[in-house]
Amino acid sequence: MHKYLPSTFVFLDEYDKQIFKNNITDIGIIYRNYKSKQRETELTKIAKACRKKRFKFYVSNDVRLATKLKADGIYVPAFNKINLFNNLQNKNFEILGSAHNQKEINEKINQNCKIIFLSPLFNVKKSKYYLDIYKFNFLTLSNKSNFIALGGINLKNIRKLKMLHAKGFAGISIFKKKPAFKRPVFLKK
Repeated sequence: MHKYLPSTFVFLDEYDKQIFKNNITDIGIIYRNYKSKQRETELTKIAKACRKKRFKFYVSNDVRLATKLKADGIYVPAFNKINLFNNLQNKNFEILGSAHNQKEINEKINQNCKIIFLSPLFNVKKSKYYLDIYKFNFLTLSNKSNFIALGGINLKNIRKLKMLHAKGFAGISIFKKKPAFKRPVFLKK
């Protein structure tokens, strides 16, 4: 059976009711707050909202919590180099991962990631290095996998995403700046 994979992903650190106010179902929610003391409470709230809105729901780097909350899959960050995810495919878990270069792309392919978030696409404050369109396209065309653009996407450069060889895009800061219903990804096409 072919599983549906969203083309837009939102990374959340905490529950944000504005994200769940739109009617688009082509969205995946990735919860990736590693330091929160109320992590399980937040996850339960987000999982419930995702089921209600029919959003795909992924937990970052915690198989136990993802299984407990019946998430659609797990997100494996670039710093996780462990290859212990082969048995998750038997549980109908989708494995998503992130990479920043060719070496990390190879690691994510070995971890059986269905989607690889390639970042940062554009300039971000926390890194001097970014891929830009040409390097991003070179890496995606050189590897046979599904890639999602991530990093530095804002209202000024969102139109450049049409030039990418990518299945979709993900955002962190773009979804925190404006109310969800006014963001460009939530406008009807």
